[in-house]
Amino acid sequence: MTGRILRIELRRSAALGTGLLLLVTGAALLLSSTEFFAGRWMQLAVLARSMLMVLLPLALAGGAWMGRRDARHRVDELFASTVRPRWQRVVPTASALAVTVVTAYILVFVIAAGWVVPTSAYFPTATIIVFAVGVLALIAAGWLGMAAGRAVPRVITAPVLAVVGFVLVGLVPELATAPDTGAEIAQFRPEPAGVLLLPTITGLDDFQTIATRVSLLQALWLVSLAVTGLLLLGAVRRRAIAFAVLPAVLGVAVALPLLPVGGARGAAVVDPVAIELVCDNDGPQVCVTRAHAGLLPAVVGPARQALATIAAKLPNAPVRAVETQQVSYWARLDRDQAPPRHSADTIVFDTPTIDRGGRADLSGDYFLPSLLEATWQQECGDQAVRGDVYRARMVAAAWLTGRPPAPQQGWAPEEVAGLESAYQALVSLPEVEQRRRMAAVREGVLDCRDDELVAILPAEQQ
Repeated sequence: MTGRILRIELRRSAALGTGLLLLVTGAALLLSSTEFFAGRWMQLAVLARSMLMVLLPLALAGGAWMGRRDARHRVDELFASTVRPRWQRVVPTASALAVTVVTAYILVFVIAAGWVVPTSAYFPTATIIVFAVGVLALIAAGWLGMAAGRAVPRVITAPVLAVVGFVLVGLVPELATAPDTGAEIAQFRPEPAGVLLLPTITGLDDFQTIATRVSLLQALWLVSLAVTGLLLLGAVRRRAIAFAVLPAVLGVAVALPLLPVGGARGAAVVDPVAIELVCDNDGPQVCVTRAHAGLLPAVVGPARQALATIAAKLPNAPVRAVETQQVSYWARLDRDQAPPRHSADTIVFDTPTIDRGGRADLSGDYFLPSLLEATWQQECGDQAVRGDVYRARMVAAAWLTGRPPAPQQGWAPEEVAGLESAYQALVSLPEVEQRRRMAAVREGVLDCRDDELVAILPAEQQ
């Protein structure tokens, strides 16, 4: 009997419309930004969680619209006069809404997976857990919306809930990180632990994942919230309403003290498998991380060309090129943590731009110059790159190619002239002196010292 009622609800209630709205909206959001997750399962799960900023308000509004159905058709008193418990009537309707929103969310993920499967070589198991938290969030939002629609059966309830939901999941985290303005400089404070009670996640690096402990705590909180929504939907007496709130109170009491501060950055941990190196050894070794294994075929050629160019000019030249395994500066809560240094036979390059298909986008001829510039730098932690260091790297990379530095778009004529002057001053030295001096520069940058590098610039440019 319950199954038959559920099928009727799926066909005739607003649950199907709510699910279709979530499906279309979610698919449009993900497919308009495939370059942010193509080839990377964890990034797809994270982006699916970030789009809850839009989907949760829609689930709240859809639930509120369904919750006012009895009042809209003026059958409240009729149903209240029956001996059948209210929960027996609300469970099929709530289940129909849960089925549709969950199905829509899963279908969005499956559709977007078409941009991940062709180029991905690594599926983190934590992807399932991160995604499942979003499923629980949609169920909780839908049932809370139904309870609100039943309590306040007005036409305006649904749009008001949508606005409130968007403010809660979209703006509250931003307000929590608003800077503390002092006399000297604005300082951003880490997000409080309560921010992680919201299921939206943004700003995860490709080498990170959400700690399983955090995902389980979020799941516990969302399950308790969903139970509260369902109990409120079936509650009739005041005592039942008070009892219905208890699961949410217990859930937040357990989860909140155990959640870390710092929002997504505090919840993120480095995935050790994602940063493992996958190498091509048919020639000078070129490696990328397992998270970016799909980029290796495009990277090998330019990397080996750069190594050959370096070997032709620099004594004791590096013989291998590897992608950086360092988490981006903006994604780390502890920004002072120094990464392990690579040996002198290695150049470390930044991850190339990833296109909408999950492959390396090397258009614009930016990648080879960046490889040559990587010869003159080392991963030394979060040292700020001064302007003179940046200019010196360009001059040093130009020395490797034997051509003056190529002017960049938007550069002032005096900047271009200054770089050309520095380059000409360097190449005017005897060749033996050039090699000796640049070898010293290389040794200096490997020890995280920029003095020798900056010294190749004329005094007025330092």
